[in-house]
Amino acid sequence: MLKQQLNFKLSQKLSPQQIQLMKLIQLPTQAFEQRISQEMNENPALEGGKEDEDKLDDEFNNEDEYENDNDVIETDINVDDYLSDDETPSYKLSANNYSADDEDKQTPYASGTSFNQFLLTQLNTFRFDEEEAEIAKFLVGSVDESGYIRREIADILDDLAFTQNVYTTVEKIEKILEIVQDLDPAGVGARDLQECLLLQLYRRNPSNSVSLAIEIIDDAFDHFIKKHYSKLIQKFNITEDELREAIHEIESLNPKPGGAYSGNTRMVEHVVPDFAIRIVDGELDLTLNGRNAPELHVSREYSNMLKGYKASKEKSRSQKDAVMFIKQKLDAAKWFIDAIKQRQQTLFVTMNSIMHHQEEYFLTGDERNLKPMILKDIADKIHMDVSTVSRVANSKYVDTPYGTKLIKEFFSESMKNDQGEDVSTREIKKILEITIGEESKKKPLTDDKLAKILKEKGYPIARRTVAKYREQLDIPVARLRKEL
Repeated sequence: MLKQQLNFKLSQKLSPQQIQLMKLIQLPTQAFEQRISQEMNENPALEGGKEDEDKLDDEFNNEDEYENDNDVIETDINVDDYLSDDETPSYKLSANNYSADDEDKQTPYASGTSFNQFLLTQLNTFRFDEEEAEIAKFLVGSVDESGYIRREIADILDDLAFTQNVYTTVEKIEKILEIVQDLDPAGVGARDLQECLLLQLYRRNPSNSVSLAIEIIDDAFDHFIKKHYSKLIQKFNITEDELREAIHEIESLNPKPGGAYSGNTRMVEHVVPDFAIRIVDGELDLTLNGRNAPELHVSREYSNMLKGYKASKEKSRSQKDAVMFIKQKLDAAKWFIDAIKQRQQTLFVTMNSIMHHQEEYFLTGDERNLKPMILKDIADKIHMDVSTVSRVANSKYVDTPYGTKLIKEFFSESMKNDQGEDVSTREIKKILEITIGEESKKKPLTDDKLAKILKEKGYPIARRTVAKYREQLDIPVARLRKEL
């Protein structure tokens, strides 16, 4: 029995070619283009563009003759040796969101200086002595991408001594920090959220609401973040309208001032949809991004080299070695072209099945129309392995009339409604989201009340399940949703 199980496991092992194909399927459009470019650079027998298919077939047939030639030194050719065995390369999903045939719209890259350089430039407007300048530069260098300095002054004091050979005092660092906190954008250089909000409020034009906002953040920050509004009204002896105006001032502040700087050199991430779904005459129309269907062919020059070898009367050892190299490259090129076609077919068949399974959603855009769907549902329909469907779903995007979506978002487990019918957990989450959106913000619904409402709507789920779905939707508890 053990031997039979072992043999079964061995028979399931993927060949190197299958592994390479799986890697190709997993690559999104941008990385796929890089992979093709890499292969063409490494294999001179692979070329881009169209080729005369009839002539190409003749050349392949002639090549078969050479394989039977006894003068050629035959060896086992492992195609995998001629394909890169690297893991999926790191990349940013940044390119235009159109196929090769669409208008050329370039991805916007953030340009200009970095956030830290922007701050350093502002320091030039201040007059520092040599020590102060070193401290100021070090503090600016400690500002993170959100605009905060999250290190203790004592640690900065030690680092200045050990790394910059600057021996100073906590008081002097705090004095220079005040200057750094005067830089733009407002709130930069803060050590925590409370200080960040205060720095911004201090720059506001004086008014009663601004003064009250400063008092609230400075003296009752804990009450504010927990939305204990009644305690704030009592503590500051104010009206509900006055509190509402102060909170409006606070909510208009930026909790991450560094993120607002447009010159930040972090690249804006854009996805390249691998598919597009359009509604044409009431029917769904699926297309594969043209950049996933490159035109590739085997080099005629390399095929002609084999012809030349065949025609030559004297065949030296070096010629035989050369022709083996040529044959290997040709085999690798032919395999790669076939793998690209298999990838195209796999992607299209998989997405087509997903589209038809979720036809009602794609026709309406209403997430409540998403049907329960797991990987196995699609795998069974297209007679492929679950892992193949997973590779497509987890790494591919589809452009729909309702925006660009990650394909795995269309998958969800099922639950039973009160009619005993299977419904998608995505459908329940959407109804939960709508219910919370329609609640009175003065008296937000607790998880218990939400569970009762969902049960009345025909979805009998427990309170803990409501809490789980609410957290997955990134919706806070009722107390934190309360508004005046």
